[in-house]
Amino acid sequence: MAILILLLFILLFWKVTHRYTKKKYGAKNWKQWSSKLSYWQAAILYSTGFTIITMYLLKWGHILNF
Repeated sequence: MAILILLLFILLFWKVTHRYTKKKYGAKNWKQWSSKLSYWQAAILYSTGFTIITMYLLKWGHILNF
C-alpha cells in the first residue's frame, strides 16, 4: 500500500513540476546529470514525506492498520 501511495505522489510531483523545472533550468542545463539528479532527489524526498503523512492519517482514521 505504501509503495503505491509513494508512486502516486512521485507521479503527481512530476506532473506538477516537470515543465516548470525544465523551463527554469533551460534545455541545455536540464540535459546535465546533476540537474536531473537533484530534481529526482526532491521528488523522492517530498513524496516520501507525503506518503508517511498519508499512512499515519489512514491509521488515525482507522482505515489502515499497521
